[in-house]
Amino acid sequence: MSNKQDGIHQGRRYLLSHGAKQQGVALITVMLIVALAAIIAAQMTTRLQMQMQRSVNSNFNQQAYWYAMGAEEFSKRLLIFDFKDDADVTHLGQVWAQEENAYPVDFGEISGKISDLQACLNLNALRADSTGTGTTAGNGNGNGNGNGNTTGTNTTTPPNEQARIALEKLISTLAVDGVGEFEAEAMADALTDWLDKDGYITGTSGAEDDDYASREFAYLAANHYLASISELRLVEHFTPAVIEALKPYICVLPQNSDHEININTITSEQVELLQALLGSTLDEAQQILAAREDEGYEKTADFLTLN
Repeated sequence: MSNKQDGIHQGRRYLLSHGAKQQGVALITVMLIVALAAIIAAQMTTRLQMQMQRSVNSNFNQQAYWYAMGAEEFSKRLLIFDFKDDADVTHLGQVWAQEENAYPVDFGEISGKISDLQACLNLNALRADSTGTGTTAGNGNGNGNGNGNTTGTNTTTPPNEQARIALEKLISTLAVDGVGEFEAEAMADALTDWLDKDGYITGTSGAEDDDYASREFAYLAANHYLASISELRLVEHFTPAVIEALKPYICVLPQNSDHEININTITSEQVELLQALLGSTLDEAQQILAAREDEGYEKTADFLTLN
């Protein structure tokens, strides 16, 4: 009898222990399912948020695009209005050249500024087939690319050489640390080689395909027009400091090698550009800009009388 009761007690203990193990396994299984469901829910929420953000970004991009198109149309109408009564001369006294205004729009504001692309040194003018005649005084056509009369700069020098000399003087004038006349000449040589059609090195510091192909990340000289100012980072000898210093004074006219500067739209902050173009001193360049009236020089002869 005693043996039978012991067996019964042992059986009960086994059943209780086995049941506890089953409950533990079930609890772990439930916890795993809950954790898996939480992970799936979190991923679904993240994806939903990303889709919603993409949709919002797409709407904002479309809105920004149409704001930009509206600003462009507004600028066109402003230029048409400006040159309706003053078609012969482009100068800083016109409405288009006034300080930029901000216009409120949904979720922000839109502002813009119009600048004359002949109030800067066109880097593409260093290309050997460049045309144009030098510094101009007036005669805008209403699209920021004014055509003007020459100031009497050295017409025996090809336009691309005039632009090259101006670039060298401009780089030297800006007094970038560690950059002098020798470095400026090297940069002009390298840029000339980058733009010209041939594979021959210009001067003693030019650079062509062999120079660029030997770099760790090899590439070739463009032998074509610059597409943007940032392309200077690829040209031999140009450093970030020099490029940053040049930005207020230079520009790139797409597929255009004209070397023409409108004296009427050069600002007082660009006096170094005028100094480089005329080969004058800084004081002389400042005096020329100070003598310019609000409506600029109407004729080239008016400008030449100051030289």
